[in-house]
Amino acid sequence: MKKVKQFLVIMMAVLFAANLTACANKKTSSGNNEPKSLNVQFVPSSAANKLEARAKPMEKLLSKRLGIPVHVSMSTDYSGLVEAMKSKKVDVGFLPSDAYIMAHKQKAADLLLQAVRYGIKQPGGVATKKLVNFYRGEILVKKASAIKTWQDLKGKSISVQDITSDSGYVFPVAELKQKGLDVTKSCKVVSVKGADQGVLNVLNGDTDAAFVFEDARNIVKHDEPDIMTKVVPIYFTKPIPNDTISVISSMPKNFRKKLAKAFIAIGKSKAGKKIIESVYSHEGYVHAKDSDYDTIRQYNKIMDTTKK
Repeated sequence: MKKVKQFLVIMMAVLFAANLTACANKKTSSGNNEPKSLNVQFVPSSAANKLEARAKPMEKLLSKRLGIPVHVSMSTDYSGLVEAMKSKKVDVGFLPSDAYIMAHKQKAADLLLQAVRYGIKQPGGVATKKLVNFYRGEILVKKASAIKTWQDLKGKSISVQDITSDSGYVFPVAELKQKGLDVTKSCKVVSVKGADQGVLNVLNGDTDAAFVFEDARNIVKHDEPDIMTKVVPIYFTKPIPNDTISVISSMPKNFRKKLAKAFIAIGKSKAGKKIIESVYSHEGYVHAKDSDYDTIRQYNKIMDTTKK
């Protein structure tokens, strides 16, 4: 009987040790496991239905390079995308600077890559051949308007983007606040979806001005050939760090490297470049670091004062 008890004690110890080893191995391996599929989400910078159709081909390009199914979808706004990443319903988000800062602060996302675009030359809003990792916001008005400077915006109606949009809200609102004009209290703010709608609102007289990215007039130029002469910029913000490709914080490091390599390669390929140009006017992707977005954090502090 004594030998049986000793045997049972030994067996229990062995099983317990084996269980601990299995748990440890499971924990270790889970950190290295690659996802079996990938959910990628964009936010409309122009008409949502058009953007989704342009972004869909990204599924096949990414899937081919990663070896897993990829699903591309649209979010209604940046806040919704951040929440989707926070709840891990979305793995990869194309986030502008401010939305990235929000997501990173909530431990919902980490920076993977930064977009590069061709610079814009003014006047005329013509693209240069130089790739840059920043862009600017601009304030547009009708050329025949009595609004000539930012001071003239007091009491006027302004088309703005989502409150997390750097060029369409954060930068112009923060900078004008520093200059002495609190847009949230002294102007009529009209929220619109897409910079193209902001441009058209000014052209059609629906609002007196619009906060958009430089030079958003180009996205409606095909339908409105005279847009560059009928609608003009009166103000440009300071440089804004380019958009990010952000990933959920739980994504394994090895897979992040694989994903970054895939996006960089897609940005250099003929088919991939065509897609990213049509979606966000991106011309490729480069590595970046979180501190590159400290300017956004400074502007957020200014934005907090507009809420008081």
